[in-house]
Amino acid sequence: MTRRSCAIYATGIVCAHLLIVGIALVVAQVFQTMINSRLKKEITLTEKSQMFESWKNPPPPVYMEYYFFNVTNPEEFLAGGKASVKQIGPYTYREYRPRENVTFLENGTKVYALNPKSFVFVPEKSAGDPEVDIIRTVNIPYVAVMNEMNSYSFYVRPMVSMYVGSLGVEIFMTRTVHEILWGFKDPLLSKIHRLKREVDEYFGLMWKKNGTHEGEFVFHTGEQNYLDYGKIDTWNGLRKMTWWSSNQSNMINGTDGAVFHPLIDRNELLYIFAADLCRSIHLAYVEDVEVKGIQAYRFAPPNDVLMNPKENPTNAGFCVPAGECLGTGVLKVSVCREGAPIVVSFPHFYQADPAYINAVGGMNPNKEEHETYLDLQPTTGVPIRACKRAQLNIILKRVPGFPKTKFINETIFPIMFVNETATIDDDSASQMRTLLLILTLVSNFPLIIVGLGIILLLVLVVLFCRNRQKKNEVKRIDFTEAFHSFTTAKDDTAYTQVSDKPDDSSEKPANQPMKNGSYIAMSPVEAQKC
Repeated sequence: MTRRSCAIYATGIVCAHLLIVGIALVVAQVFQTMINSRLKKEITLTEKSQMFESWKNPPPPVYMEYYFFNVTNPEEFLAGGKASVKQIGPYTYREYRPRENVTFLENGTKVYALNPKSFVFVPEKSAGDPEVDIIRTVNIPYVAVMNEMNSYSFYVRPMVSMYVGSLGVEIFMTRTVHEILWGFKDPLLSKIHRLKREVDEYFGLMWKKNGTHEGEFVFHTGEQNYLDYGKIDTWNGLRKMTWWSSNQSNMINGTDGAVFHPLIDRNELLYIFAADLCRSIHLAYVEDVEVKGIQAYRFAPPNDVLMNPKENPTNAGFCVPAGECLGTGVLKVSVCREGAPIVVSFPHFYQADPAYINAVGGMNPNKEEHETYLDLQPTTGVPIRACKRAQLNIILKRVPGFPKTKFINETIFPIMFVNETATIDDDSASQMRTLLLILTLVSNFPLIIVGLGIILLLVLVVLFCRNRQKKNEVKRIDFTEAFHSFTTAKDDTAYTQVSDKPDDSSEKPANQPMKNGSYIAMSPVEAQKC
């Protein structure tokens, strides 16, 4: 057997083995099953310390951008006209949210944690100085007092109204951004504080929220079921709330938005419990996106999250008292935030009933600037980019006994909105890309084997064809040489001299015939006479 034949046979054997093994691995999905199993079991008890390190101290920076609505025509609105506002901002703060007092419970199946948040102003990302810039907005403490007086006798209200007026307190107030956001000593609340010590004399939208947490959380670690990874078990000791009017609305579903289970599917709904909204919301798949070279799924709240109960009956439980519902796109949260009639929505009443948008001048909702979304890497479930946007509003309406409200048209009045953003940092993104590359190579290893087998199969075909061509060329050369040898031998026989006698034909007469025997088969034979 020649060396070429050995190479062909060896290539054929290796090719056959690669194709058989590769196809078998592809059909059996051995490597994919191994990776999925690994991802599902990555939250085992022995790996908790490493896995929860990034959960305890999230590396991506979180920024809170606050936008305020400055009221430009307060007198016109109080006289019964349409309010007009102008957006100012952003005033940006870096948010730090480490998890503290992390404690594993029930043999590692659950984990307890606090999540205090602190904020630091970032001038280079802001539109102005919050301690200098002044805005005119609704006097929320005054509205809260009027709302509280609804339960009192009609004859008491005018006296309260006159007393409030004597303090110089109006429905609209002018304060710095810093005061409205982080607090100031309110003259009306100070008077009430003397009568009711439990009433704080300071007011601010973020008063006492810098350095504090939103409650005590217990999360599932996913050890028993990977789909439960990060889900909230209890919040402040509660497995369900009591404010809303249905069991479904009171459920605490999903995670806190920081983590999600691995192997996310496009068709599933993701649930997030938002403590500041006092409810859970769901997000649906929107589209595939790419963030810093990482493929991700974008999830966002669909239109039915804040839809009117007439169009989405499951939202009827968020009407408190039962049956008293607002329109599409807004949610009254004063049931869990005692005091003023606070309403939340998406910025500029995005996805809300057009009546709310048209009731206030200056509203310009659009998807790019006002949609809440979450970009998740589907294999690991890690958030790559997040953008949570929510608007704070207050209900302004006529209150009998308060003359300054007698011409007001009931309006859900915008106060401010926040844009909370976070994007994976460059180092984490690089590590994520490396991890995904390894996972891709491992999961596609059977296909790589099949590809190598196909390549060797092509090499085998080329070698076989070249070998056949070589053999044909050798046969053709042998035939040519044989034919040439035969032809050469024939010519030599016709002209080979067989007699040792010298050629003396020149000495013979011209008419004398050549004698037989001088040359073979080339001379005529003369008949001999007897």
